[in-house]
Amino acid sequence: MAHNEKQPGYSGEKEVSFEQKELNAAYERIEGIHEKRAEKSPESSPESARQEALERAKSIETKERELSREAKDTSPAERRPLNRRQKDASFNQTMQNVQAELSGPSRTFSKVIHNKVVEQTSEAAAKTIARPNAILAGSVAAFVMTLAVYLIAKHYGYPLSGFETMGAFIIGWVMGLLIDFFRIMITGRP
Repeated sequence: MAHNEKQPGYSGEKEVSFEQKELNAAYERIEGIHEKRAEKSPESSPESARQEALERAKSIETKERELSREAKDTSPAERRPLNRRQKDASFNQTMQNVQAELSGPSRTFSKVIHNKVVEQTSEAAAKTIARPNAILAGSVAAFVMTLAVYLIAKHYGYPLSGFETMGAFIIGWVMGLLIDFFRIMITGRP
Protein backbone atom coordinates (compact mmCIF):
# COMPACT_ATOMS: atom_id res chain seq x y z
CA MET A 1 0.00 0.00 0.00
CA ALA A 2 2.83 2.37 0.69
CA HIS A 3 3.76 1.87 -2.94
CA ASN A 4 0.41 3.31 -4.08
CA GLU A 5 0.81 6.47 -2.05
CA LYS A 6 3.98 7.36 -3.95
CA GLN A 7 2.36 6.99 -7.33
CA PRO A 8 1.68 10.25 -9.15
CA GLY A 9 -2.01 9.49 -9.64
CA TYR A 10 -2.73 9.21 -5.90
CA SER A 11 -4.66 12.25 -4.64
CA GLY A 12 -5.77 11.15 -1.13
CA GLU A 13 -3.75 13.86 0.59
CA LYS A 14 -5.22 16.62 -1.57
CA GLU A 15 -8.80 15.41 -0.93
CA VAL A 16 -8.32 15.44 2.84
CA SER A 17 -6.91 18.95 2.79
CA PHE A 18 -9.73 20.13 0.51
CA GLU A 19 -12.34 18.63 2.88
CA GLN A 20 -10.57 20.22 5.83
CA LYS A 21 -10.67 23.61 4.10
CA GLU A 22 -14.39 23.20 3.44
CA LEU A 23 -15.04 22.31 7.07
CA ASN A 24 -13.03 25.29 8.33
CA ALA A 25 -14.88 27.66 6.03
CA ALA A 26 -18.27 26.32 7.14
CA TYR A 27 -17.24 26.64 10.80
CA GLU A 28 -16.16 30.26 10.27
CA ARG A 29 -19.47 31.10 8.58
CA ILE A 30 -21.42 29.57 11.48
CA GLU A 31 -19.34 31.50 14.02
CA GLY A 32 -19.91 34.73 12.13
CA ILE A 33 -23.67 34.16 12.10
CA HIS A 34 -23.72 33.50 15.85
CA GLU A 35 -21.63 36.59 16.58
CA LYS A 36 -23.92 38.80 14.52
CA ARG A 37 -26.99 37.40 16.28
CA ALA A 38 -25.40 37.91 19.68
CA GLU A 39 -24.57 41.55 18.87
CA LYS A 40 -28.11 42.26 17.71
CA SER A 41 -29.83 40.29 20.49
CA PRO A 42 -30.78 42.30 23.60
CA GLU A 43 -30.63 39.07 25.62
CA SER A 44 -26.84 39.02 25.60
CA SER A 45 -26.36 42.25 27.56
CA PRO A 46 -25.57 42.04 31.30
CA GLU A 47 -28.56 44.25 32.12
CA SER A 48 -30.97 41.96 30.34
CA ALA A 49 -29.46 38.96 32.14
CA ARG A 50 -29.89 40.76 35.48
CA GLN A 51 -33.49 41.63 34.60
CA GLU A 52 -34.21 38.02 33.67
CA ALA A 53 -32.73 36.79 36.97
CA LEU A 54 -34.87 39.26 38.93
CA GLU A 55 -38.00 38.12 37.11
CA ARG A 56 -37.22 34.48 37.88
CA ALA A 57 -36.61 35.31 41.54
CA LYS A 58 -39.95 37.15 41.73
CA SER A 59 -41.80 34.24 40.16
CA ILE A 60 -40.22 31.84 42.66
CA GLU A 61 -41.18 34.13 45.57
CA THR A 62 -44.78 34.33 44.38
CA LYS A 63 -44.96 30.53 44.08
CA GLU A 64 -43.62 30.17 47.64
CA ARG A 65 -46.18 32.66 48.93
CA GLU A 66 -48.99 30.76 47.22
CA LEU A 67 -47.80 27.49 48.74
CA SER A 68 -47.59 29.02 52.23
CA ARG A 69 -51.10 30.46 51.84
CA GLU A 70 -52.41 27.05 50.82
CA ALA A 71 -50.75 25.52 53.87
CA LYS A 72 -52.36 28.13 56.14
CA ASP A 73 -55.77 27.73 54.54
CA THR A 74 -56.13 24.10 55.56
CA SER A 75 -59.48 23.25 57.01
CA PRO A 76 -59.89 22.79 60.78
CA ALA A 77 -60.64 19.10 60.21
CA GLU A 78 -57.12 18.64 58.81
CA ARG A 79 -55.50 20.40 61.79
CA ARG A 80 -57.45 18.45 64.37
CA PRO A 81 -55.34 16.03 66.46
CA LEU A 82 -55.69 12.33 65.84
CA ASN A 83 -58.33 10.47 67.78
CA ARG A 84 -57.62 7.30 69.76
CA ARG A 85 -58.53 4.93 66.89
CA GLN A 86 -56.29 6.77 64.44
CA LYS A 87 -53.40 6.72 66.91
CA ASP A 88 -53.89 2.99 67.53
CA ALA A 89 -54.08 2.26 63.81
CA SER A 90 -50.94 4.30 63.15
CA PHE A 91 -49.10 2.58 66.02
CA ASN A 92 -50.14 -0.89 64.82
CA GLN A 93 -49.04 -0.13 61.25
CA THR A 94 -45.67 1.14 62.45
CA MET A 95 -45.19 -1.91 64.69
CA GLN A 96 -46.01 -4.28 61.83
CA ASN A 97 -43.50 -2.53 59.55
CA VAL A 98 -40.75 -2.62 62.17
CA GLN A 99 -41.46 -6.21 63.26
CA ALA A 100 -41.36 -7.37 59.65
CA GLU A 101 -37.70 -6.36 59.51
CA LEU A 102 -36.74 -8.18 62.75
CA SER A 103 -35.43 -11.72 63.04
CA GLY A 104 -37.77 -14.47 64.26
CA PRO A 105 -36.88 -14.46 67.99
CA SER A 106 -36.71 -10.65 68.10
CA ARG A 107 -40.10 -10.41 66.41
CA THR A 108 -41.64 -12.82 68.96
CA PHE A 109 -40.11 -10.91 71.89
CA SER A 110 -41.35 -7.62 70.42
CA LYS A 111 -44.87 -8.99 70.08
CA VAL A 112 -44.83 -10.13 73.73
CA ILE A 113 -43.54 -6.89 75.23
CA HIS A 114 -45.76 -4.72 73.02
CA ASN A 115 -48.88 -6.62 73.99
CA LYS A 116 -51.53 -4.25 75.42
CA VAL A 117 -51.68 -6.04 78.80
CA VAL A 118 -47.90 -6.07 79.22
CA GLU A 119 -47.56 -2.42 78.19
CA GLN A 120 -50.32 -1.24 80.53
CA THR A 121 -48.88 -3.24 83.44
CA SER A 122 -45.42 -1.84 82.75
CA GLU A 123 -46.72 1.74 82.59
CA ALA A 124 -48.67 1.32 85.83
CA ALA A 125 -45.61 -0.11 87.58
CA ALA A 126 -43.41 2.71 86.27
CA LYS A 127 -45.83 5.28 87.69
CA THR A 128 -46.15 3.63 91.10
CA ILE A 129 -43.69 1.05 92.40
CA ALA A 130 -40.79 1.27 89.94
CA ARG A 131 -40.04 4.96 90.38
CA PRO A 132 -36.39 5.79 89.74
CA ASN A 133 -35.94 7.65 93.03
CA ALA A 134 -37.39 4.73 95.01
CA ILE A 135 -35.10 2.22 93.32
CA LEU A 136 -32.09 4.46 93.84
CA ALA A 137 -32.93 4.97 97.51
CA GLY A 138 -33.46 1.21 97.92
CA SER A 139 -30.09 0.44 96.36
CA VAL A 140 -28.20 2.96 98.48
CA ALA A 141 -30.00 1.83 101.65
CA ALA A 142 -29.32 -1.83 100.82
CA PHE A 143 -25.61 -1.13 100.48
CA VAL A 144 -25.30 1.00 103.63
CA MET A 145 -27.55 -1.12 105.87
CA THR A 146 -26.11 -4.45 104.68
CA LEU A 147 -22.60 -3.16 105.33
CA ALA A 148 -23.61 -2.01 108.82
CA VAL A 149 -25.38 -5.30 109.64
CA TYR A 150 -22.46 -7.32 108.32
CA LEU A 151 -19.90 -5.36 110.38
CA ILE A 152 -22.02 -5.65 113.54
CA ALA A 153 -22.65 -9.36 112.99
CA LYS A 154 -18.97 -10.03 112.38
CA HIS A 155 -17.96 -8.07 115.50
CA TYR A 156 -20.40 -9.91 117.79
CA GLY A 157 -20.21 -13.27 115.99
CA TYR A 158 -23.82 -13.56 114.75
CA PRO A 159 -24.52 -15.63 111.62
CA LEU A 160 -26.24 -13.88 108.66
CA SER A 161 -29.34 -15.40 107.02
CA GLY A 162 -29.13 -13.76 103.56
CA PHE A 163 -32.32 -11.74 103.94
CA GLU A 164 -30.43 -8.70 105.21
CA THR A 165 -29.78 -7.24 101.75
CA MET A 166 -33.37 -7.75 100.56
CA GLY A 167 -34.81 -6.32 103.78
CA ALA A 168 -32.51 -3.28 103.57
CA PHE A 169 -33.53 -2.72 99.95
CA ILE A 170 -37.24 -2.87 100.85
CA ILE A 171 -36.76 -0.38 103.69
CA GLY A 172 -34.81 2.01 101.39
CA TRP A 173 -37.35 1.58 98.60
CA VAL A 174 -40.26 2.50 100.91
CA MET A 175 -38.29 5.54 102.14
CA GLY A 176 -37.61 6.54 98.51
CA LEU A 177 -41.32 6.24 97.63
CA LEU A 178 -42.27 8.41 100.62
CA ILE A 179 -39.66 11.04 99.76
CA ASP A 180 -40.86 11.05 96.12
CA PHE A 181 -44.51 11.27 97.21
CA PHE A 182 -43.90 14.24 99.52
CA ARG A 183 -41.72 16.00 96.93
CA ILE A 184 -44.54 15.75 94.36
CA MET A 185 -47.11 16.93 96.91
CA ILE A 186 -45.00 19.98 97.80
CA THR A 187 -43.78 21.00 94.34
CA GLY A 188 -46.81 19.81 92.36
CA ARG A 189 -44.78 18.34 89.53
CA PRO A 190 -43.47 14.80 89.05
